[in-house]
Parts: sequence; structure tokens; C-alpha cells
Amino acid sequence: MEWFTDADYWLGRLGFQRGLAALYFVGFLSTLNQFRALIGERGLLPVPRFVAAVRVRQSPSIFHLHYSDRFFALVAWTGVALSAALAAGAADRVPLWACMLMWAALWLMYLSIVNVGQTWYAYMWESLLLEAGFLAIFLGNERTAPPVLMLWLLRWLLFRLEFGAGLIKIRGDRCWRDLTCLYYHHETQPMPGPLSWFFHRLPRPVHRVEVAANHVAQLGAPLALLTPQPVASVAAGFIIVTQLWLIASGNFAWLNWLTIVLALPAIDGGYAREVLPLPDPPAFPATPAWYVGVVLAVTVLVAVLSYWPVRNLLSRRQMMNFSFNPLHLVNTYGAFGSISRDRYEVVIEGTDEPEITDSTVWKEYRFKGKPGAVRRLAPQVAPYHLRLDWQMWFAALSPLYALSWFAPFIGRLLDNDPVTLKLLRGNPFPTTPPTYIRAQLYSYRFTDRHTLRKTHAWWERTLVGAYLPPVTKGPP
Repeated sequence: MEWFTDADYWLGRLGFQRGLAALYFVGFLSTLNQFRALIGERGLLPVPRFVAAVRVRQSPSIFHLHYSDRFFALVAWTGVALSAALAAGAADRVPLWACMLMWAALWLMYLSIVNVGQTWYAYMWESLLLEAGFLAIFLGNERTAPPVLMLWLLRWLLFRLEFGAGLIKIRGDRCWRDLTCLYYHHETQPMPGPLSWFFHRLPRPVHRVEVAANHVAQLGAPLALLTPQPVASVAAGFIIVTQLWLIASGNFAWLNWLTIVLALPAIDGGYAREVLPLPDPPAFPATPAWYVGVVLAVTVLVAVLSYWPVRNLLSRRQMMNFSFNPLHLVNTYGAFGSISRDRYEVVIEGTDEPEITDSTVWKEYRFKGKPGAVRRLAPQVAPYHLRLDWQMWFAALSPLYALSWFAPFIGRLLDNDPVTLKLLRGNPFPTTPPTYIRAQLYSYRFTDRHTLRKTHAWWERTLVGAYLPPVTKGPP
């Protein structure tokens, strides 16, 4: 079945599978470290309460059958172990059907987590990981050459990811059209990284080149992905380079890394061997007929489900990130249709004094990733996902984004809840709980070069006003 497979893509498939397994590992690990405080039995948005209110067909998950923190942890640990095994190449050591079952188990476990994760898992890279993970089930292993149809479905996913993001920008904020969005974005992005200050201080003409290159990567390169080789390989390479630039400039969990992983199967190994010292493809056994039938069926399924994302791409009211089915298959993607010109941060403070006076000393809670202390250099956390820190960025944009979880979060801090405090960088009240907690809204801006040299401060901040007035323990 020469029409069905192409051995020249074996190395791209290998890189995709190992990289995807590594990102699954990060996803399960970040879940394992944070779920008890966020969605556990005593979490801010408990899973038991959610599954009691939502039907299984609306959010398919094994946790509709049973939930306990211990069972959830078992699922997450299994995901960590299985994804580590796949990243190490375990799928190539088993029969084809067993390989498919391993990838299917990984997908089902992560789908079960995302579908009960509520606000904490409502990010595009969660759906992207699930869609890529579903396609990985049918990509095969060393027992068969890469199936051409699945390679094209991965390319179709990469096209929708990048082209959707490009369209939402052109249709959205005017600064994308006049090439000025990156005057602000490096400073106002959700989770700046250690190099974000330096990117923000690049000359403005460089920022305009950045925006123009982004348009080429998200509007031009995706179209080139659908053309014959070697043009498609060059387009994939250009996407990889731009994603590495984004990785250096900020923290977007595993979004950029997964985009790179998705670009690898679009690179033709035959052309790549002409410029790089790459090995020749191995000799693959004959492709089983049952496997051909399964791949054809999945291809038809994706083609049918593609109707809704295509209609969305063509719509003037394009949705930015949306799953048209509860299995997160064939989604629509996009990011930063509008850019914030100003950065706001919610700073949470507590005091252990019995009464509040004008001389009350307030101690600030520190977060692991989001900006707080002005002299602290933003850390590199991606591809790890700090879910609370990300939600704090949305909360600063509007309290409406925090209605469901912010009050319970403050309550946990008033209790000095050890599980919740693990989400933070440090607890200013290590022995006794605070008597009062308040939240202040600040405007943050990167310092200039002179101020950085003089004060060693990366940020300067200005108080905007009270976000939450002082509260103490009392009735719910």
C-alpha cells in the first residue's frame, strides 16, 4: 500500500510522538501538583459538586463514575508514568494495537481531567493537547511506516491553530494591522518571562518587524503548509523559528512547544537529509489491512467535524477558542485578538493584627509566576502551567473572571490552608493565620534602563485602588 504510507516522514513522526508524550507528562505533572487545591474534594471548585450538576454527555469523564482525591491522584500518577514511558519509546516496543491502546489511555485520562477542570482547564492548549493526542493514537509505531492521511490531519490541525490565530488578530485589535501591538504585549502578556523586559525594551521598529513576522507565520506559512514539498517543510521550519521566539519572550504553558511538535511531521525527511546529516528511514513491515481501515474511518470523522471550524474561520464573528464537541476534537483556535495597553495586578495582603488602623502592617502574599515584588525577575515556568497565576491575570482584567473562585480562595488563606498555600511562593503567616486579608489593584509597568541600573527593580507599580476591602473569617 504505497499510497497509504510515506517512510520519509518517519523522523518527523518520531519527534512528534516523543515531544507530545513529554508535554503530556508536563500536563499530568502540573495537574498532580495543583488539583487538590483547585478542584479536589475541598478545592476552590470541587469536582464532586461539578459532576453532580453536569451530565456526563456534556463533559465525558471517568470521574462521573467515581471521584475521590485518592482516585484522581491515581489517574494523574498513571498519566505521568505512561507519558514518561511513551517519551522513552515504549510504544515502539509493543505491537501496533498495543501502541494505539497506550496512546488512547493517555488521551482518555487527560480528557477526563480537562472535562471536570472547569475554569482552571479552560485554555486553548488543553484542547490542543487533546486534539493532537487523539490523532497520535492512529499515527502508528515502528511496526508501520507513517500513514499519509494522519500526517495530513496533523498538518490540518497546525493550519487551523496558526491561521485561526492570524485571522483573529487581523479581524480584531487595530494595533495588529498598524504593526504596533508589540509596543505593549511583552509588558502586558499574562505571564512574562525572564527576557520579557528586554523584549519590551527593543526599538519600536523591531517591534513592528515582530508583528509583521507574526502575520507571515500565522497567515502565510499555514497556507504554504498545504502546498507540495519542499515548500511545506520550509513553512514548518519558519513556524518553528517564530515559536522559539515566543518561548524566549514569555510563558504560555506548553502552547508554543506543542506548536513546534506539530510542525515536525510536516517536514519531509527526504529533503531534510539533503541539508542535514539525518539517517535513512528504516525498513518497515507491511501495513495491516485493519489499520488502514481504522485510519480511513478517523479521516472521514475529522473531515465531517471540520465543517464547524471552517465555518468559524470564514465567519466575521470568529470565535477565538472553542470546542464544538465535548471530546475536544477538531477545535477552533486563536489568541490575543485584542491587546491590553496597561497591566494590572491583584496584590493580596494580610495582617495578623486584631484591629485595622492607619498604622496596620500588611504583608504581601507572593505567587510563583505572576509579577509581585518589583525587584523580582519574572521566572521561566513554561511549559509548566501555573493555573492560579494565570487566573489572577484574568481577575485583574475584571472581577467577573474571578466570581466563582476568588472568595473561596481568600477563605482558604484566612484558614492558612496548607494545600492552598502550596500554590503560592511563600506564606507571610507561617505560624498563625492572618486576621484580615485584603486585595489591592496595582498598575504595573516595566522600568526603563536607567531605573533598572539604579534600583535593580524590573517593575514599577502604582496603586489604583481597592480590589477587595479587608475581610475576616465569618459566615460564608
